[in-house]
This record gives sequence, C-alpha cells and structure tokens, in this order.
Amino acid sequence: MHPSGHFVHCPKCGEEGEDVPAKSAFRCLHCDFQYFFNPAVAAAAFLRRKDGKLLFIQRAKDPAKGKLALPGGFIDANETAEVAVRREIKEEIGIDVSNFQFLCSHPNAYHYRGITYPVLDFFFYAALDEAKIKADPTEVSEVLYLELSEVSETDIAFPSVSAAFLALKKKLDGDD
Repeated sequence: MHPSGHFVHCPKCGEEGEDVPAKSAFRCLHCDFQYFFNPAVAAAAFLRRKDGKLLFIQRAKDPAKGKLALPGGFIDANETAEVAVRREIKEEIGIDVSNFQFLCSHPNAYHYRGITYPVLDFFFYAALDEAKIKADPTEVSEVLYLELSEVSETDIAFPSVSAAFLALKKKLDGDD
C-alpha cells in the first residue's frame, strides 16, 4: 500500500484528512496541514574487479531475500549520495571504495512491512581493488563475483537495479 493509504487522520490536529487525488500529499481540511509523500533516496554501486567481474551481494533479509543486489542503502539526512554509498559499502561488505562515477538514477518501489515506499535510487560504479571482503551477515548472505553474461535480470532484487545493470552493460559495451 502506498504511504498515503495510511493517512486517515491528520497527524497535527487529529481530524480526518483529505487524500489528494494524485496521492502526492495528505492535506487536512481542518487545520490545512499538508504532508508530501516524496520519495526516499538510496545509493548503490557496481564494483568491478580487474578481471571484469562485478561484485553482487545476495540479500540476507526481505524485501527480496535471496536475490542479487548491490552494496548500498538509504541516504541519511544531510548526507550526499556519494558519502552514503561509501558508508553503505563499508557497513555491508567492510571495504573502503573511492573514485565512484555516477551511472544513472531510477525510481523504485520498496515494499516493506505492508507499505510501498517510493524511492529514487542513485547508481554509481567503481573499480574494485583486491580487498578482503567482510560481509555483514544481517545484510548479506553471500558475496558473488559474476561476469555480465552470468547475471539474469530475474535474479536481481529490484527493477531499479535491473535497469541500472542494463545501463552499465550499455556503457561497458561502448553504446553510451
């Protein structure tokens, strides 16, 4: 369910509110409080070894438990996408990566505990130097290094990651 479906009463005055038809905001008819349902933002990175293989993680929890994903996650308040992706990589697989290049952004729908959050995902890519990966088992069940040809879109956790994967393939093929 879209977050707007959970807003029946105004969080400011407690009166019943109005659902704006486009589901872009909640507006209270009594106190004129308005809450906009803007997307959350997230950042993730494709990390590529010298042999051309990409690092994927297998998700250890829902949503999309067991599916392929990238190290990354939600961007905190007052944090840039670049800082967030560095932090998330460090948290999830225990390495420091720099020299990111922006790849693309894609909207996403993140289904979590009965709510479908609109998300805007920012994707980066970087070279991966030989490093000792130490995956956080609460986030990552396995770290995989895969050739582009070994990755099936049906194995990827989120449509936005699939779209970014196709953008990366195009870039690496020189079709950008």
